Parts: sequence; C-alpha cells; structure tokens
Amino acid sequence: MANPRIKRLTKEILDLSNKPLQDISISQDEDDVMKWTCHIKAAPESPYKGGTFKFTMNFPAEYPFKAPSVKFLTKIYHPGINDQGEICIGILRDDWKPSISASTILATIQEKVNNPSPDDPYEPEIAAELKNNKTKFLSVAKEWTKKYAT
Repeated sequence: MANPRIKRLTKEILDLSNKPLQDISISQDEDDVMKWTCHIKAAPESPYKGGTFKFTMNFPAEYPFKAPSVKFLTKIYHPGINDQGEICIGILRDDWKPSISASTILATIQEKVNNPSPDDPYEPEIAAELKNNKTKFLSVAKEWTKKYAT
C-alpha cells in the first residue's frame, strides 16, 4: 500500500498541473516527491514587478500533520522574508491544519510576496521602512529585484 503522505502529495501535484496557479511553477525533485522547487513571478502591481523568486518546499515525514518548510533561494527585500529565506506566514506555523493543501500554501506565499505588510515581520527594520518611508522601501525592493530576481 502506498504511503499516505506520498499519495496525497502526488494527488496535489497532479491537481496543480491540471489547474495551475497563475504565475507559479512547481517541480518535484526526481528522487524525492517530498521536495518541491517553486518559482513565483511577481504581479505587475507588486513592488517586485519583473522579478521571479525561487523557493523550496520540503514536506516532512509527518505531513500533513506538520507543515512543510519553505525557504526562498532568491534574495528579496521583504519584511516577511528574512535573510535566511524563511517566510513568516501563519499557516506554516501556529495556524497549520492537516486540511491545508499545497495549493493554499502556494497561493498564500504568492499573496505575501506580492503584498508586503509591516505587520508580523521577520525583518522589523524593513517593516519600519515600509511603514515610515515607503518611497525608500520601494526603491530598495526594485533594486534588489533587478539585482537578484531578473
């Protein structure tokens, strides 16, 4: 009998290939279905427009009872993503539920990337800049996008 988590992830990747999320691409590691490499193309109205951001999703042995880990490999000047590439979203931490799908996780990450908020930041200085000097924040975000994500 197939491992339930592998069966679920196989179904989720199939669902995502049949009904892809706009501006998100996903590939599974050939040797390990528990490791995904993902790319998000920033929305045109985003501070990161023109950029494509690469990140990994690693599903633990306890999935779906434990959330996957997400790590951005592309540097991004964002209050909710730290220098180590970790993203601050509730559904990957305290708000995790086994019913949350990979599609929901990806859509939430996409929303977070495209709409940075100074609330609940991993990077308090960047959050303060977004809140108090948005022009400077937008300038640095654009610069980093050009440097790292194009």
